Amino acid sequence: MKDIDIYDFDKTIVPFDSGSLFIGYCLIHYPWIIVYVPVLIIFAILMVCKIISFTQFKRVCFMFVPMIPLNRAVKGFWDRHESEVHSWFLKRDKSREIVVISASPDFLLDDIKSRLEIKNLICTLHNKKTGAIIGENCRGEEKIDRLYKEFDRDEINVVDVYSDSLKHDKYIFSLSNGQCYHIVKGEKIPFNYSDKFHD
Repeated sequence: MKDIDIYDFDKTIVPFDSGSLFIGYCLIHYPWIIVYVPVLIIFAILMVCKIISFTQFKRVCFMFVPMIPLNRAVKGFWDRHESEVHSWFLKRDKSREIVVISASPDFLLDDIKSRLEIKNLICTLHNKKTGAIIGENCRGEEKIDRLYKEFDRDEINVVDVYSDSLKHDKYIFSLSNGQCYHIVKGEKIPFNYSDKFHD
């Protein structure tokens, strides 16, 4: 059986939401995509009013992708923000394999995956030509479903789990047979799953 540690990405390994920050980066460097902003605003209002779900909102978030040189934009984004990766992650114990599970787009995280030498990355799949989500948003319980599509549950032992979100990542925290870490402002705060969550 293989021991693994699980990490969320946004506000865990890095101190920001990479998808939102990437949209801002693109607005600055490719200002013509501002024509798409009214669409985002309309769908954001629909989400806040609970007319559509967060996942439905996210399905339109990156549909400006055909309007930009995507690979160059992603490289430029991480050239600027790679230095913000938390030092504790860079100094992590590498005796166990890690799996990063994130709701962020695959086209955005593939570049930083290589830079940080992350072997296993599970995230939301997108069509790189249209920016649209393929399948489900990799969030909440979907993270566990995706994990077990990549790994046989009888062949892995989840040791430590790291995330900034107790609400959305209680599902992956529940897999820990070692230590859970709540990431708050970049700091690792250990806790016991049973003390935080009561089934």
